[in-house]
Amino acid sequence: MLNLSTSIRVFVCTKTADMRKGFDGLSAMAAEVMKQDPLSGHLFVFRNHRGDRLKVLYWDRDGLCLWYKRLEAGTFELRKGEGGAVEISNAELMMLIEGISLAKVERRKRFTLLHKPALPISL
Repeated sequence: MLNLSTSIRVFVCTKTADMRKGFDGLSAMAAEVMKQDPLSGHLFVFRNHRGDRLKVLYWDRDGLCLWYKRLEAGTFELRKGEGGAVEISNAELMMLIEGISLAKVERRKRFTLLHKPALPISL
């Protein structure tokens, strides 16, 4: 189980990746296809054409790290998106890794704070 900070963003590449690519090849895809900085500390998720392999690339203080998962049965099912990348939440990444189809997940309506209210100051 990955334990991620809420400040870390997760980007999924909409183009399938050649799983023979390593740090340099996936960093280039993050920069060129996804239009993101691979050294930002965010997570970059890549899936192969068959959908049974997943790689996650991220910068960890002093170097790039690569997490790799191969399924023995089934596929990783991603949500469709426009452009080179789709941003997903940390919870959606966990669901993806656990085999839950993001295409079929329905997010219920929730309250979102559009701006922070000023805190009252008392003397």
